Amino acid sequence: MTALRDRLAASGELAGATTLYSSVMARAVQTAEILAPALGELEIESDCAFCESHPGDEADGLDWAEFERRWPMPPEWTPKTRREPGAETFDEMRERIAARLDLLIDRHPGETVVVACHGGVVLHSMFRWLELEPIGGRTRAWLDPVNSSMTEWRLAEHPHWKAGIELVRFNDHGHLQGDLLPLSRRPA
Repeated sequence: MTALRDRLAASGELAGATTLYSSVMARAVQTAEILAPALGELEIESDCAFCESHPGDEADGLDWAEFERRWPMPPEWTPKTRREPGAETFDEMRERIAARLDLLIDRHPGETVVVACHGGVVLHSMFRWLELEPIGGRTRAWLDPVNSSMTEWRLAEHPHWKAGIELVRFNDHGHLQGDLLPLSRRPA
């Protein structure tokens, strides 16, 4: 995360940011704390709406191996699937995040807002603003944001589109080199 902070400080890419939000989950809070100096020491506003999927009480805190053992992926997944008891469904997560994204637009017109969040939140921003529908099964391409990458949306008038929301960049992780890259992204 320090590589992203250093990039932002050197490039000024997010100069003028007015607000810094963070999920309440520890890794996002830590990310926001690391980025804050490059954003003019903005105060961090914690918001659970930017958290990853909310697990059920029985699953919270389990490692992936134990989670998979207790609740294997069902053969037929849909956005309404509740994998473990009490967990949030994909549709419920989508609704939570879409509502908060819409609120950010209303709350911060004309401002640069930074959100330290998780891959699932980034994915749901794609579903929301690109009007993608998650479907059951595993037969289509998937979006896979790298940890500490940047995705940028801009409110902008466009002569042919009503939405006025532009995807500027997705999964920008140019600040990660060598050992900082995930194994799956390193050159062979």
